[in-house]
Amino acid sequence: MNTRREFLKVSGGLLVGGMFIPYLTEAAKVKNVGINLYSVREQMLSDAAGTLEKLAKIGYKEIESARSEKGNYYGLRPKEIKQITKDLGLCLRSSHVLVNTDWKQSVEDAAEAGQHFLISAGLPSRGQTVDNYKRVAEVFNKAAEDCKESNLIFGYHNGGSDFTKENGQILYDVLLNNTDPDLVKMELDLGWAIVGGADPQEYFDKYPGRFPLWHLKDIKKDKEESTEFGKGRIDIVGLLKNKKKSDMKYFFVEQEEWENSPMESISFNFNYLKNLRF
Repeated sequence: MNTRREFLKVSGGLLVGGMFIPYLTEAAKVKNVGINLYSVREQMLSDAAGTLEKLAKIGYKEIESARSEKGNYYGLRPKEIKQITKDLGLCLRSSHVLVNTDWKQSVEDAAEAGQHFLISAGLPSRGQTVDNYKRVAEVFNKAAEDCKESNLIFGYHNGGSDFTKENGQILYDVLLNNTDPDLVKMELDLGWAIVGGADPQEYFDKYPGRFPLWHLKDIKKDKEESTEFGKGRIDIVGLLKNKKKSDMKYFFVEQEEWENSPMESISFNFNYLKNLRF
């Protein structure tokens, strides 16, 4: 027969097991934080190698380049940025380009740079109509085939206007429904999607496997401008909890506007993510 002391000892242990184990279990941490270089575009244009070194020192691991007045890699040649990022412990994972007359060269450069994704940063033709988005879908299907031949994955980065409607149809959905899901992936800019009226979770449920890349940003509460994490209207933690549902492989921090300086903001954003537990 258990004594009162034995009972309290056993029941106390059960209480600890039942109540406190969740707090003792290590919470999820954000790892391998990426950044889109448009966030530091002026710094990249003036000193590409030096800026990449600063990003590595902050702790960023994944890099997504962006088209600039000096080309797709801010004046660096594909082999140069491949070597620089490798030496710094960074991975050049993706780049933003335009599907235009320089498209074939962009594909060749991306393959030479050793990256995995090539992302269209905008639509190749203008027009917020269903017909235009169907035409764009055909262009993207062909672009994705070009990428596949070079062992690249093609994708599209949305803006907020992609979620407008024509005749009851959401234009972004038209694009998703008319592109090959095995070839054309989406880099969901979560901030602009939400500003455009979309619910990312609904898209993760409706189009599984289509969103391997994210742009993670916060948006000011009173303006359609990006801001530092935790200072705007976007639920950063809530979105990160859906990374498995969306089958997200990589994400890139992006901030287009700053209160002080780009480097201060991206350092703040990295530390914000580093300290998250969810």
